[in-house]
Amino acid sequence: MANVTIRGVRKSYGDVQVMHGVDLDIDDGEFVVFVGPSGCGKSTLLRMIAGLEDISDGTVSIGDRVVNDVAPSKREVAMVFQTYALYPHMTVYKNMAFGLKQAKTPQDEIDRRVRAAAEVLQITDYLERSPRNLSGGQRQRVAIGRAIVRDPEVFLFDEPLSNLDASLRVQTRLEIARLHRRLGSTMIYVTHDQVEAMTLADKIVVLRDGRVEQVGSPIDLYERPANSFVAQFIGSPKMNFFSNTDALGGTGLPSTVSDASLIGIRPEHLEVCETKDALFAGKIELIEQLGEYALVHMVTSNGTEFIAKTDKPPSVGVDGSLRFKAQSELIHVFDADSGLRV
Repeated sequence: MANVTIRGVRKSYGDVQVMHGVDLDIDDGEFVVFVGPSGCGKSTLLRMIAGLEDISDGTVSIGDRVVNDVAPSKREVAMVFQTYALYPHMTVYKNMAFGLKQAKTPQDEIDRRVRAAAEVLQITDYLERSPRNLSGGQRQRVAIGRAIVRDPEVFLFDEPLSNLDASLRVQTRLEIARLHRRLGSTMIYVTHDQVEAMTLADKIVVLRDGRVEQVGSPIDLYERPANSFVAQFIGSPKMNFFSNTDALGGTGLPSTVSDASLIGIRPEHLEVCETKDALFAGKIELIEQLGEYALVHMVTSNGTEFIAKTDKPPSVGVDGSLRFKAQSELIHVFDADSGLRV
């Protein structure tokens, strides 16, 4: 296990700069998730840690060693890819043992490590099978097992669940969380799925356009997003934004609200209310009934679209009107121009 330190890291392809001076500290044993939209630089940053991408400027350290010029195989990291990258002509056992054989590890040690990893991942019964005879979830466990046997200081995961169906993603996500608790290893995980980030991470790093927007625990980012981008990226459904002109004048808006404000309220924090208490109102455009809760899609008279999450369907249907309030401590205020939290 080891900590990872990133200082002033930049990446350019010719004249195009894609990473803009990233600084980051990842503690020993921490599970850190990089999130952000496509093209934000999260996989590029992971590949620079792995040594699969050159660093244009700055340093990456693993433990107390700067690894900028260290070959990937010498960095004591193991990477799990989105596409599994298994050898189809080899058995599961041979796939997991391949890296150790290349490193000339004694056969009895290879066997011990492969079987121990297979037991942790519950794939012992598959060791003599070909990858083509396994499901997607089983192949991903084999790929993770191949990383485990190397006993790396840092595990790197590059969107490992994106090729799995919804139920397998949930199952494999739980297995990765259990694996981290069992091994206590430093893990860095890239995903575009903020639900994965919220459920797996000790610490989330939100990236946009090659820059770090915010770093913090899942609950920190949910409760106190640093800007409107993070506020909308973290949380599902995403945070609603209103202008001051959408407000009805009910009590409860923070004193920091002005004409230059974006007012953020999460769908789960909007409460149906009577006229005198209402902060916002809208016409119902769609009701999604999802069993334990409903998502009510609304539009204000100004054309602002928003969603309310309610524990039961509203008393009126499509084209009906509803009014809402929210507790003042659950209302977020951002500067409309900069997007920064006020």
